[in-house]
Amino acid sequence: MGTPGKNFSQEAVHNYGTIQLHGNTNVGFHLDLVNDGTFDQTTGLVGFYSDQEPLTISGAYMPILFDTEVAAEGGLVLETSVNVHNNVNLITGDIITEKSATGVYSNFLDNSFYIGESSVSKIDGYGAMTNKESFMFPVGNEDRLRPLSIESVAINALAKCAYFFEDPNNSKTLNVDFSTNKKATDFISVSDKEFWRLESDVPSKITLTWDAYSDVRKLGEYLNDLKVVGWSKTENQWVNLGNSAVEGGMGYGSVTSETVVPNDYEIFTIGGNDSRLETYTTMDLDNYFMTPNGDGANDMLELEGLENSPNNLLEIFDRYGVMVYSKANYQNDFNGQSNRNAVVKRGTGLASGIYFYIITMHDLRQKHQGYLYISN
Repeated sequence: MGTPGKNFSQEAVHNYGTIQLHGNTNVGFHLDLVNDGTFDQTTGLVGFYSDQEPLTISGAYMPILFDTEVAAEGGLVLETSVNVHNNVNLITGDIITEKSATGVYSNFLDNSFYIGESSVSKIDGYGAMTNKESFMFPVGNEDRLRPLSIESVAINALAKCAYFFEDPNNSKTLNVDFSTNKKATDFISVSDKEFWRLESDVPSKITLTWDAYSDVRKLGEYLNDLKVVGWSKTENQWVNLGNSAVEGGMGYGSVTSETVVPNDYEIFTIGGNDSRLETYTTMDLDNYFMTPNGDGANDMLELEGLENSPNNLLEIFDRYGVMVYSKANYQNDFNGQSNRNAVVKRGTGLASGIYFYIITMHDLRQKHQGYLYISN
């Protein structure tokens, strides 16, 4: 099963036949694995261990492991995909795949999971999931863990994800330019620090994370200014994919899109408001009173002057500053129900109380703000 190396020392384990583990068997690889046979681990643990040099898994057939752990400071390089049925213990050293193509990946099957992800133990390349509706991909680059989460409306047969610490305007890895100046609307900004690639054909919500290196302060003045943006394959430009939830602070946090089909977009990154919004004139507007009980009186939030700026954005916040409602091109149709799952269940009526609203009138270059009292 072995292959002789220089000075009669073994440099790799070469499997031509069948390897199966049963019971509580533990097997540790301190050398490269070349899998040209069947490696279908039913139970037990397979570990990959190295102090300095990277280890490599290659061969014509992908191993199917049950439990595995990675403690290889130089990294575990995949030249063929690896499937895991149960658990991956990320101790130290990245699982590394080629990022210019998606054909090789570390795949988490069915109910499998991982533990130990960190800046020194993650997937630097493509992670994948099979037969799952939701998953957090423990992806990043050589220095940082930069996870992406997906929550789908149905089970994914296969979904893949990788992180790129590159300017999308000049991606040397993908050899493609995704110009941050090409946008579906002039009123969004696009990060030039990083992006993710995600493959899935199931409608999903996508959650992106940021850290200090993401520098999201340049994208928005407030947390709720942040949003997920994607490069549309059909439009060849950046599109605003919304922010159904925003958590954290300007140093570290996450933003979640509305439901989209990931395969409609080449890449994803964090967006914000165009810097021109900071020059808008801010004006205090009247305070409003709503009784959304269906009697035809004060059931809707009817703002004056919307006909002068059809290109607008309404945002409503509770007394803690949490956004409870957001609507682009608002047409006086808010009826007291939230459309933000992070606060209350979407479509649920808001509690009685005082709320703060901002209506951004792009056509007039103005921001109007005021208070809203809801009485149920």
